[in-house]
Amino acid sequence: MKRVGSAAKVAHAAGLRSHATVLGWGRIPDKHLITLEAATGIPREELRPDLFDGVTVVRAEGEGDGD
Repeated sequence: MKRVGSAAKVAHAAGLRSHATVLGWGRIPDKHLITLEAATGIPREELRPDLFDGVTVVRAEGEGDGD
């Protein structure tokens, strides 16, 4: 959240109605990873390194570059 700015910004990026939901997260739920990656530019493996430990993420051409 620190890199994005606030719980409200994360909630907005994830399409949630309330920042309180974000404040209750211990970790970002996996169902929001792709959306938050696209909105923030922070790679999913940085958002949830526990899910990607030992895994190489291969992206399609153009994925993750703002297109």
